[in-house]
Amino acid sequence: MVDSSNDAGTIQVLLERLNTQRLPRALEIKQKVDGGERLDDFDVQFLKTVLEDAREGENLAARHPEYRALIGQLLGLYNEITRIALENEQKA
Repeated sequence: MVDSSNDAGTIQVLLERLNTQRLPRALEIKQKVDGGERLDDFDVQFLKTVLEDAREGENLAARHPEYRALIGQLLGLYNEITRIALENEQKA
């Protein structure tokens, strides 16, 4: 059993990382793939990292339902990026 009283610090760190690092970079990648570009190795590694964070976020959202919508939006963004990136790869 996980002690949800320790979640506050983890949530604060994840939200700070999301706002300052993860979301800005994800939006840059989204713009890149929307423009028809392909992902490079750094983009792929970044997406792997943010998906790991999203899994952690899903675990936290299970205990803190107020974050479920945010996690869902982030997963939707990452899904859209990877879908478009795959389309771009198939066109190349």
